[in-house]
Amino acid sequence: MANSVRLYAVPVIGFMLMALLQLGYAQNTAPSPAPPPPSSDGTAIDQGIAFVLLLVALAITYLVH
Repeated sequence: MANSVRLYAVPVIGFMLMALLQLGYAQNTAPSPAPPPPSSDGTAIDQGIAFVLLLVALAITYLVH
């Protein structure tokens, strides 16, 4: 049972990591003449980091269990 769970969990986690690594290859856009004022105070970034850490913790817990 544990081997079959890991058989499916490892590729799923691998695809998630590959998707995260692809974010680094995004195209740069041309600089705008006047940048708009910031629309958030950084809470969206904090929530994104928390979500990624939650997924990592869930994946590790799933593999250890």
